[in-house]
Amino acid sequence: MINRRTLLKAAGSLPFAARLMRAAEAVSIEQSSQANSDEMGWQKRIRRVGQLNMTEHDPVAMNVQEWADYWASAKVGAVFVSVTGILAFYQTKVPFHRKGKYLGNRDFFGECCAEAKKRGLRVVARMSPDLNWDDALAAHPEWFERDAQGNPKPSREEPRLFWTCMFSAYMTDYIPAIMREVNSLYDIDAIYTNGWPPLGSLPVCYCANCRELPPSGTPAYWDKFNDRVEYLWKMYDTIAKEKKPSNIFFANSGGGARASVNLDRLGRICEWFQGDNQGRGGEEAPIWLAALQGRVCQAVQNGKMSTNITGVWSTGPVRWRNAAKSPQEAQMWFNQTIASGMVPYYHFIGAENGMGEDRRWLKPSREYFDWTAKHDAHFINKNTIAKIAVVMGQRSHHFYKAPPGATMQQFLNGMYYALLEGRFLFDFVHEDRLDPEALKRYTALILPNVALLSDAQCEQLRAYVSAGGSLLATFETSMYDENNRRRENYGLAEVFGIHRAGDIIGTVGNGYYARIERGHQILAGFTDTNWLPGAEHRVPLAPVDKPVMTVVPGFVAYPPELAYPPTPHTDQPAVVLQEKGKSRLAFFPCDIERTMWISGHTDLSRLLRNTIRWVSHADQPVTVEGDGLVEAFAWKTEPGFALHLLNYTNPNTHKGWVREFYPIGKQRVTFEVPANTKLMRVQLLRSEMDIPFKRTGSAIEFTIPSVQDYEIAAIYA
Repeated sequence: MINRRTLLKAAGSLPFAARLMRAAEAVSIEQSSQANSDEMGWQKRIRRVGQLNMTEHDPVAMNVQEWADYWASAKVGAVFVSVTGILAFYQTKVPFHRKGKYLGNRDFFGECCAEAKKRGLRVVARMSPDLNWDDALAAHPEWFERDAQGNPKPSREEPRLFWTCMFSAYMTDYIPAIMREVNSLYDIDAIYTNGWPPLGSLPVCYCANCRELPPSGTPAYWDKFNDRVEYLWKMYDTIAKEKKPSNIFFANSGGGARASVNLDRLGRICEWFQGDNQGRGGEEAPIWLAALQGRVCQAVQNGKMSTNITGVWSTGPVRWRNAAKSPQEAQMWFNQTIASGMVPYYHFIGAENGMGEDRRWLKPSREYFDWTAKHDAHFINKNTIAKIAVVMGQRSHHFYKAPPGATMQQFLNGMYYALLEGRFLFDFVHEDRLDPEALKRYTALILPNVALLSDAQCEQLRAYVSAGGSLLATFETSMYDENNRRRENYGLAEVFGIHRAGDIIGTVGNGYYARIERGHQILAGFTDTNWLPGAEHRVPLAPVDKPVMTVVPGFVAYPPELAYPPTPHTDQPAVVLQEKGKSRLAFFPCDIERTMWISGHTDLSRLLRNTIRWVSHADQPVTVEGDGLVEAFAWKTEPGFALHLLNYTNPNTHKGWVREFYPIGKQRVTFEVPANTKLMRVQLLRSEMDIPFKRTGSAIEFTIPSVQDYEIAAIYA
């Protein structure tokens, strides 16, 4: 087996950037052919996960027996126990692995590990490689990130801690030393790194190693960043397997479509995707962010383990790490985790006074897990049955320069909201997984301003259309290549039949309008008007034949005497629609979904929903009719099928926390099933009741009487 000394010796004579590539190629994962098959892949059988995120004070405050009993009573299959690279919870011999001041001579981690094992729980050793103390900085200044002036970068909240650099020997010498020490001492099942890779944004470091890399925030840097992540991930997984072949390494992930790591590459090496999406915070925080994370996981994990952490502590822009949040908000996070195909997982911080001074989190979380345990078979999914997919453009989220005041998240939020209002079933697909085999199951793809697309990706989308697939795209989709270089014209110009006729035009005062020129299915429901709202920004296009809508340029909103269009009619298309055989193509040269998101305008939502329905040929394997804002997932399961309905009808859907639930009434469901499928029953898992159904050709019909926060219709076949 390759060890660290051999690896570093082989790579040491090369320039730093070259060493990254050579080392990544050198690391291999060796698995013993004698491994017990029951042990291999153990993580796939875990259905619930728990964690008390331990503090320095816990060795004198926490009752280990009570801690282990609680998690066993919650029916979890695995617990995370802190080892950490910031504070050691055991008698470490690794230099600069500081022991907590309350640890004394106690082996706190070892006691927790042993008690968990007695109760049949898997143990994940949790580490934090992202920070270390000032004494380590003094001895090893090369381990740490630097600002542009060469100064080390302290933690904002604890100035004695400094950010470590992932391109330094800290990650190849110090962290492996802790991993090997823990492996040698304890019966653990996995090693996990919290805080690495970084979530959401890429590191900005000017240390000696990083100065050899391309500038941070560029596609070239992202390539090196992903090389380094893959190299370290494989190294750490090799170390985990030195204990036994069934052990795994996995790391902090999440961030939705803006995850820092290339999710296509991560999904190929990751055996456990840890979605660190604990709760809402900030101004733009809709309730569905956990479900969105689940869609991301399903797009890249190919059925492998994925979890989403529910922080039952007070997440948000102002945080209280040791106080419980609204139980209804936490429950909605659990609901979304399960509905979107992930394994539920919750955690709290610290154990003052037993299991915390605030113990309101204990009972509701355990009761929820007790309910899931009764229905585990229905939460083990084979595949979704959606026929619409949203293309997830990671490179656009990282590198695209949106107009002033705009963010890529707004584009995704707006399209997501329209899909929910239309009650569409949909998946995510990663921009690097557009091969015919991956796309053949989908009738239509949606590209919400996926601005960065390579020539090869554009060709894959052309092939998809040639095979009969449909596309809906917006604004600057395909205007840039994968390296963020602007094209003269859209990369998909030929597909959509469009030609850019100028640069982005914003609006001051009134936004521009779209004049209705002729009838079309995308205009269903619009009567008594010649104009519809346009958007805040648009790209002018060359004229097309028989446009459905044309642009009325924006004009002043005040004073009202001047609020009329100096140019009431143009030949610039506000949308371009085409049909090529079975393919239907729709292109909005504007930020329609983003404008809908920030304005809340119902016309824009209706127009998007109509267009999605048109491009997809209204090909919905499941329809759900009724009142309320609902997110739906439909899965093929071992017992048959499962329809998950999440009720977002709530004044706190878009901001804050859910305080109480607002039930919605009857939901009438039509669910397509193979004609030769024998159906036995439809059971509502939350209501714990069977409901009648009837067979109508290739579908069944049934009515869910009401949905409080979440309901699952399990169809036994």
